[in-house]
Order: sequence, then C-alpha cells, then structure tokens
Amino acid sequence: MKTIYLDNAATTRTSPAVVEAMLPYFSEHYGNPSAIYGLGQENKNAISEARGKIAAVLGAQDREIYFTAGGSEADNWALKAACEAYGARGKHIITTRIEHHAILHTCEYLEQRGFDVTYVDVDEYGVVKMDELRAAIRPDTILISVMFANNEIGTLQPIGEIGALARERGILFHTDAVQAFGQVPIDVDALHIDMLSASGHKFHGPKGIGFLYIRQGVKIRSFLHGGAQERKRRAGTENVPGIIGMAKAAEIARETMAERAAQEQALRDHLIRRVLEEIPYSRLNGHPSDRLPNNASFCFRFIEGESLLILLEQHGICGSSGSACTSGSLDPSHVLLAIGLPHEIAHGSLRLTLSEETTREEIDTTVDALKEIVARLRSMSPLYEDFVKRQKESR
Repeated sequence: MKTIYLDNAATTRTSPAVVEAMLPYFSEHYGNPSAIYGLGQENKNAISEARGKIAAVLGAQDREIYFTAGGSEADNWALKAACEAYGARGKHIITTRIEHHAILHTCEYLEQRGFDVTYVDVDEYGVVKMDELRAAIRPDTILISVMFANNEIGTLQPIGEIGALARERGILFHTDAVQAFGQVPIDVDALHIDMLSASGHKFHGPKGIGFLYIRQGVKIRSFLHGGAQERKRRAGTENVPGIIGMAKAAEIARETMAERAAQEQALRDHLIRRVLEEIPYSRLNGHPSDRLPNNASFCFRFIEGESLLILLEQHGICGSSGSACTSGSLDPSHVLLAIGLPHEIAHGSLRLTLSEETTREEIDTTVDALKEIVARLRSMSPLYEDFVKRQKESR
C-alpha cells in the first residue's frame, strides 16, 4: 500500500538535493571548522556561506544568524537569555495561550525563577487579541513572544502589528517561526522582529539543526558554554552537514515559495471544501484564509482523534491529532481549548498538512477514506446514536 503522507507539520521528507549537498561533509569535507588548517577552514567558509543563504530568506544580515540543534533550543535560548540579559529592567513577559510547548514550558521555568508571565487569549480563529495584548504591557515588560503561525491550526498572527507595538514600547519581540519559515515570506526588518526561531526539518532540511535570528544590538548572552563557536554565543562543534543541508533547503524554499504556496493552497482548499461538504458535523479549526498554505485542521464530533488516526494508518494515510511533540498525550489540545472548543469536540481533531509532493488524487483518496472511517466510528458511538435520535424527535 502506498503511503499518503499528510503530516508535514511534524516533519518533512529531506529533499534529495539537500541530501546530495550534505553527503560530502560526512566523508570528504570532515574537518573541524575551528581548526586552523585548510581542511577545517574550508568548512568554516562553508558555514559562512550557509549562514548567508539563510539570512537572505529573512532579509537579515549574515552575522545575525546563529545555528542551534533545532527550534526548541532556539526558543529556549531566546527566552532564557533575554530574561537573563534584560531582567534588571523588568520581570514581565507576554506570550499567548496557543504557543508551542517549547515556549510555554520555558515560560513556566522562568515563572519559577521570579518572572511574571501574561498569557494573552486568542479569538475563535486562534488570532491573538491585540487589545488584550496592548493592555497587558506594563512598565516592567521586557519581552513579547508570539508564534508566527500556529503549528496545530495553521493560523497566521498579525506579526507586523505586534512587532511595531513592541518596537514603539521599547520591548524585545521574539517569534517562533518554526512552521512559517520557508512557507510564507518573512522580512525581519519590515516586521520589527528582534529574534526568530526556526528548524530545518520543517522545510525539507535535516533533523537536529535549526537557528535563532538575533537582531544586531540585542544583548543576548551565551546559551551553551564551553567553546567560542557561533561568535562565542553557542558552544559546541558545529553540525556541518546539518548546517549545509538546512541552508540548501532554505535556498530551495526561497526560490520555490510563491509557486509552492499557490499549489499547496489550492489542494488545501479542495481538501477543506470536500470535508466540510461531505462529512456531517465537521468543522475547520483556525482562520479560514489567514493560515499556512499547507495546513488543514478539523474536528469531527462524536469520535476520538486517536481512533481516527489508527484507522487512517490502515489506509496508508499519515496525519496527526495536533502537535507532534505531544502526540503521546490523551489530553485535548491546549490550542483547541484556547479557541473555545469544548473537550468532547477537541478530542475529535485531525490535522492534515500537505507538501508540494502532495497530489489531488491523494487528497481525494484521503477524503474518501475519512468519510468511511468517520461513519464507522460514529456507528459505534452511543453519543452519536442519542444525538441522531434527538434530532429526529425535534423535527
């Protein structure tokens, strides 16, 4: 059975061109970039070139890109180091209730160390409530962190508006752009972004590599100690193959973004239209238009998302019920609860995320399977049976 992979928000297939670019750095160009001889200096130069390719996607300067082991490290670094560097000015942070757990758990850590965190609400589409965010700003606010696009429901945030507000008030602004980088245009200067996190494996790069953009002049200190790498801000021998691979993936993403987004959006809208029209008691999660081009998130009443995923896999279809980082949890998604869904509906969630490799045939096969699976699960649900009975009696 052919696998239909619709979980690209969890991870993407590493591009063959990326693998090809990485291979020489495992065997031929294996020198340590910190070494002073040629074999090492060649890799140091290759890293500098890779840094430039990534900076170009953001409209940033090369020296503002710092390599990490992934998005979670970048999020941790941004928040913890900012609080350490600017804590003398204040102890207040603002974020939202729908952030990735790399942000939420880091905020919990900082709360245990004397910082005060305000978690701003979002509306029914998952868009941050700007009036509430403005009202949350205090004289001791030192940092605002709002994700660029939500990893579960795909909603895009008003990053430019938030960035302008933060700049006006003299507050650092960080955005977790793990889902957005390579998917939508990002200009860090136009959007007034001070720090930005991204992860290579979300845009057809390798796993275990990411970066943190730090605007020149932001006083963020070292996160890992023990070496002078990354201009003395992140110790540890550089993951040269990973850096080269991520830069190649970023270069491809930049060159293909407009065409790829149009293709993914057309398939996404076809998927959404068919699901909502052909499967009763289904709903779309997230903003209907201001969302990632490849994201479609649904809730189906009277079923459990875990059962849905298991039966989809039997059809060769890979999807998810929310964040890949919390896939082992039986609790309903904190994102779906934050947009106002009750527990019984939030439990029936399904996230399908496409790539440029997804075909219309795969989408149609998936919807046909979904119709069959949802009907089968509902036929075994006493809640659904009671609901249908009440519907008939009320007519």
